[in-house]
Amino acid sequence: MRESCAMKTGRVTIQTEDFDLSSEVAALRAHQRGVGAVASFVGTVRDRNDGDEVSRMELEHYPGMTERAIEAMIDAAFARFDLLGARVIHRIGPLEVGEQIVLVVVSSAHRGQAFQACEFLMDYLKTQAPFWKKEQTPQGARWVDARVADDDALRRWGIAASGNA
Repeated sequence: MRESCAMKTGRVTIQTEDFDLSSEVAALRAHQRGVGAVASFVGTVRDRNDGDEVSRMELEHYPGMTERAIEAMIDAAFARFDLLGARVIHRIGPLEVGEQIVLVVVSSAHRGQAFQACEFLMDYLKTQAPFWKKEQTPQGARWVDARVADDDALRRWGIAASGNA
């Protein structure tokens, strides 16, 4: 069993342990009135990347900075969309293929706003959250570089990538 490491700041948790989607959705919706929609995204460790087999991934971050950056992303989502709640959990440490990495869940009165906000937050996270990912491949360990496609996804929201992730 891995050592537990959870850093929680309001709507954001950075942790080593896994998370339970239904529990997180229930916690987000608790005491909320007017919820008509909940949208979520769960990212997992893939077994292939850039054409190579991946056996595991390790994620590192800068404590304090990461939580503040994600909180700012959530604030930006609340400014753009009609949201009632939002929650982001991101795991760090060594992760095996198939394990959950990230959860984004949002609530709103309307499904369109919930879907858009969830996608917005994931696009923002992929490019702006200060995480560093290292993959284990048959050729050895390698750091994962930022992708042009992720920067393009962020630009469609009118945001230029800053190169943090």
